[in-house]
Amino acid sequence: MTTLDDRTTAGLNVAPGSVVSVRDEDWLVTSTSFTASGTLIKVQGLSELVRDTEAAFYSDLDEIQVVDPRRARVVADDSPNYRKSRLFLETTLRKTPMPATSNALSVSTRMLSKQLNYQRIAVAKALDPANIRPRILIADAVGLGKTLEIGMILAELVARGRGDNILIVTPRHVLEQMQHEMWTRFALPFVRLDSVGIQRVRQTIPASRNPFTYFKRAIISIDTLKTPRYREHLKKRRWDAVVIDESHNLTNAGTLNNELARILAPRTDALILASATPHNGKKESFAELVRLLDPTAVRPDGSIDKDAVQQLIVRRHRYSDEVATEVGADWAERPAPQNKLVPASPAENAVASELSATWIHPLGNSPAAHSLFGWTLAKAFLSSPAALVETITERLRKLGRADGSPGATAESNPAGAREADALEKLLDLAIEARTQPSAKFSALVDHLKRAGVGKGQPTRAVVFAERVATLKYLEAALPEALGLKEENIGLLHGGLSDVEQQDIVEQFKRGGSPLRVLVTGDVASEGVNLHAECHHLVHFDIPWSLIRIEQRNGRIDRYGQKHPPQIATLVLDPAEERFSGDIRILTRLIEKEHEAHQVFNDVAALMGKNSVEAEEKAIREVLMTGGDLEAVAPSAADVELDELEELLKAESAARAAEDDDADAPAGSSASAGAGVGSVTLEKRIDLYPTELDYLREALEEAFGDPQQKVGWIIDERHGIAALDPTPDLKKRLRFLPQDYLKERRVTERLQLATTIAAGQTALDAARKSDESNWPASHFLGPLHPVLDWASDRALASVSRNEVLAVRGEVEDPTYLMLGTITNRRGQLLNRTFIAVSNGFPSAVPDLTAFLKEAGFVGRPSNPGPVPVDELQAELTTAVDQAEGHLTMTGALLAEDAVNRLEAWLDRAARWSAESRELVQRAEVRDRQDRVRAEQELAQDMRPEQQLVRPLLVIVPRHSPGVATAESREEN
Repeated sequence: MTTLDDRTTAGLNVAPGSVVSVRDEDWLVTSTSFTASGTLIKVQGLSELVRDTEAAFYSDLDEIQVVDPRRARVVADDSPNYRKSRLFLETTLRKTPMPATSNALSVSTRMLSKQLNYQRIAVAKALDPANIRPRILIADAVGLGKTLEIGMILAELVARGRGDNILIVTPRHVLEQMQHEMWTRFALPFVRLDSVGIQRVRQTIPASRNPFTYFKRAIISIDTLKTPRYREHLKKRRWDAVVIDESHNLTNAGTLNNELARILAPRTDALILASATPHNGKKESFAELVRLLDPTAVRPDGSIDKDAVQQLIVRRHRYSDEVATEVGADWAERPAPQNKLVPASPAENAVASELSATWIHPLGNSPAAHSLFGWTLAKAFLSSPAALVETITERLRKLGRADGSPGATAESNPAGAREADALEKLLDLAIEARTQPSAKFSALVDHLKRAGVGKGQPTRAVVFAERVATLKYLEAALPEALGLKEENIGLLHGGLSDVEQQDIVEQFKRGGSPLRVLVTGDVASEGVNLHAECHHLVHFDIPWSLIRIEQRNGRIDRYGQKHPPQIATLVLDPAEERFSGDIRILTRLIEKEHEAHQVFNDVAALMGKNSVEAEEKAIREVLMTGGDLEAVAPSAADVELDELEELLKAESAARAAEDDDADAPAGSSASAGAGVGSVTLEKRIDLYPTELDYLREALEEAFGDPQQKVGWIIDERHGIAALDPTPDLKKRLRFLPQDYLKERRVTERLQLATTIAAGQTALDAARKSDESNWPASHFLGPLHPVLDWASDRALASVSRNEVLAVRGEVEDPTYLMLGTITNRRGQLLNRTFIAVSNGFPSAVPDLTAFLKEAGFVGRPSNPGPVPVDELQAELTTAVDQAEGHLTMTGALLAEDAVNRLEAWLDRAARWSAESRELVQRAEVRDRQDRVRAEQELAQDMRPEQQLVRPLLVIVPRHSPGVATAESREEN
């Protein structure tokens, strides 16, 4: 086992927080890593010429001088209330990463989102150091808030110094939604690389430049990443974190989606996958998803290591105990759906009779080419006559009849000719039905009016249909029927550009928008949140898939829905008995989805097909053969879970057991605070009660009179503060969402919500606004870039190699030190506070308690400068003593990290041994390479370096001078 005493000395002894001198300028180290070119350090400028500049240096290429903490200069703090010392201490602690080995939550619990313990559990699991890197599949059911869990995880990674470079991959229609959530709730700015964003990139950087090196945090669609240009860019980039939403689209080996995932997975430290349907029923597909997270979690023979998988997955549903007890009134119960049978019109009955007699239930020698296409026609008709006309026309075009030419003839193609003749007969009937009033459309209008949709009414509804022809028909016909204007109806389908799709979705979600009805295809069935302004949903046609029904319903039936979701299905009921019976089978799907929704994580478990396509095929077989629906979609009580669902169920049970165990008193640690269920919260250091207190004092230190210099004002009553950004702050804000900067004119006036209540009010007001969906006042969370800027400006006069001296309630001069242990990648594994007093070092387990006892919390009075000469003389000795203490305790501090690493390396070694027997398989050889790469990366996780930094010197409050240890001994 490697210990700190065995660590190499080839690299620089630096860690985040070290001060270095490079090219005659001083820099603060923000991260370090070992490379073939020596130690790579990323830094932020400290001295005047490079302040607010970021850079990177290699030890083999530049002369990097580490500023020795023993040479720090002790300076008396003469600021009122020791403002400068408190700002320095708070800023240093904020800029020092949390330990990578801790899964205690810190910043994510102080964001603009309601704190739910089941979401915290997912975050803690993602950060669990039992995984050598943060890796998780969030497989929560539709509506539980996977986006919020993703934001919380990313916020915690940023706090650990592991979230500098982040890539989020989502479906293109939710790019803006994801960008909006990350910024408004977590103060995580991302550049949105949709078609417009990419055009901006091309105008900003050279064509040959890799955009992912210019924009450190980006959101992009997987469709864009499929282009060869972006795939090559990805191969040349490493990430701190990658998020892939709707990750069930990655599992099929050989597809472009899978290729992209294989490129990204080994090139990122943290990997977060999200999917409500984590498998398609095929063990190999699920194994492919697991391998992306950890290649050793799937054995070489393809079997799944259940213990390893349970460490990588979190999976709950609406009625899981840990969810149901928390959501309460913030997720209104969904009543049973309304299945409305609509008697067909005479023209529609004519179509139904022809469909049944000729195509679905043919008698004698039917001209139909094959029965499968007959059900394609039936499905189109059940959507709308317009969809049926489109389907028939396309089929006739393939048969050569669409342009009026003879096409297939009895002589050249007898079967084709009979089919074409039958289609033309059906087409005439469909066109007639299309021109007549539609019974189902009339029922839709009546339903929407009863729901309250109409002129001057605020009620909104989303209407789903599968066929684009149906959507366009509804878009054209609904305004007049409902007494609305064209602008009140929105149309969304996959044929629109990414920007058009995002615009329609955001309009519908915004309360001030004129949109009242969103007519959409299944492009909106995944990922889109429509519940804020809508609780009415209509299935204008029935998907032949429980998965698709659940996905649609989840747009309004999700956490945060205040009104009971009203879900209705309009079902055409023709007079033709056999066809009518078929349709009644379909209505049972809606009912079965509702039943399964209350039992399973994923309603796909009911049919066991685990994909939309497989479920549709099974339902089609039932309809074609006259089979029993119960045979393919039994009641929830009769379902036996397949192997993968049993595995995922076992994961949920294991987590529940952990939660029960967590009810016992939690263990304590240097960094851990109060336990919440199985989640531990990082204990906050209370130098400043709120972010506003910290910002206000930093601005006062930086500008003297911030109201006059930067227009700083605070409205305590409404929880709002504002300032005029300076040129250097504008530079930092340029990577914020471009729409937010433009629509809220942020570079002219930055407005901040200083409380959670004010932040939520601003967010709610933006949703109801017709101007912008970005809040006018952005929540001042702990990661807001304005805090970094203000602290840097405030401490511009303080050298990073100075130690401020203050008076406090101590008996002897006390040197407060921060000790850190980092691995070869520069990640902080542990931090500890050390107090050196009267020649003896001691650990400070609770920094807040220590500072309170010393009288340094709140606004301590400053009675006058501290004589520093003798303090300076003892600083070297104090640093030596602190380093000795850290060396003695370092092995214990790092022991847990080393043990967890060894456990994973043992598993990897077993995997490698087993794989040798199967090396003849090409896919096993590829996986061996991946496991070897993981093992090499794992070695970099070992404790490597330790660093001590002086934070503060505290002398007895009433002593006029300071005596040295030697003089005390003489006396």
